[in-house]
Amino acid sequence: MKEFNLLEGYPNPQNPRIVGKNLRSIDCRIVASKRDKEFFDGDRNYGYGGFKYDGRWIPVASKINQTYLTSQHSKFLQINCEKGFLLNDILKANPSAEVFGTETSNYAIKESLSSVKSNIISAKPTKLPFEDNFFDYIVAIGTIYTLTLVDALNAISEIIRVSKGKSFITLATYNTEEEYFLFKDWTLLGTLLFTREEWIEILNSVNYKGDYYFTDANTLNLARE
Repeated sequence: MKEFNLLEGYPNPQNPRIVGKNLRSIDCRIVASKRDKEFFDGDRNYGYGGFKYDGRWIPVASKINQTYLTSQHSKFLQINCEKGFLLNDILKANPSAEVFGTETSNYAIKESLSSVKSNIISAKPTKLPFEDNFFDYIVAIGTIYTLTLVDALNAISEIIRVSKGKSFITLATYNTEEEYFLFKDWTLLGTLLFTREEWIEILNSVNYKGDYYFTDANTLNLARE
């Protein structure tokens, strides 16, 4: 188990994201929690504000192909793959790979790229419909920390079960009280916000052996108005 930034090369926001306490209300969070049209393609306060393919996942896909999907018919899974942008970029550069995605949003599946729509399955992170040791590489980006603690533990355990030992997850964290509230006021779906030490204890409790990366107010370039 090690900290590793798989997302290096993915474009980060150049300008600060300004956070205000009234920016994203509880009503916004309720709408976002449905992960429906409003979350992906509605107002920015409800989510992405228009979730369109723009090629930004290509560097990450290239890294995954070159490092983890090196054999013929390597199997890859993205948990909560949204509209399948990363799946598409992996498959485009590596046609022999077998790519799969799970999603809880029927809207995201319906609006996913045609190149990978048939590869996406409706399933919860806590119950993956795959055999043990099935995947060469699994990623869960922005997923684990949106669950309850019980479900997060179950989801990580499922990753362990269906993988061959190689995986990557992102976890929400903070160093200071200011960073804690910046992230809390910004996030729409984040429910688990722990220190790095607490996350390591959580991962050790289920014997997680894959890679992880911490998301926080600094990586998101958040700033108070």
